[in-house]
Amino acid sequence: RSRHAAHHPTRGTMSRVTLAVYDLSQGMARQMSQQFLGFQVDLIPHTGVVVYGEEYFFGGGIQHCPHASFVASHMPPVEMREMGTTELPKELFLEFLEELRPRFTAMTYDLITNNCNNFSNEVTNFLLGQSIPASIVDLPERVFSSPMGQMLRPMIQQMQGSIQGGIQ
Repeated sequence: RSRHAAHHPTRGTMSRVTLAVYDLSQGMARQMSQQFLGFQVDLIPHTGVVVYGEEYFFGGGIQHCPHASFVASHMPPVEMREMGTTELPKELFLEFLEELRPRFTAMTYDLITNNCNNFSNEVTNFLLGQSIPASIVDLPERVFSSPMGQMLRPMIQQMQGSIQGGIQ
């Protein structure tokens, strides 16, 4: 962020930054996690960041669309968490996304270490200097550190590898 700020001393218009939180399990995690994992997981989170009138998210690459369009084509969010307000110009944000793009592709996706929530975390850190809730970012590591998660991890990694192999 400091490198960009030095190039653009002017302030942009203020824009609210909201974390859109979705439950990919659509309620199943809340119902089944205790018996399956041995601890409660309320949701399998997908997140996007709503800023400058669009929702930015990582799904097979960095993408964006109007928030309402994402909701209409996917699912309603379970939470819209106000993260703060940024004064960074949109142009500076778009430059930042271009720098991030090589790190967030279909080939670099990793369920545990490089997923949509890691992307949202990078975005909010850039825009506001703050992270999204650790409970969201740390969830894959918590799940895959559990005894059941350790059993599932090789299978998940193999599935991920075959998906990425099909992309090349």
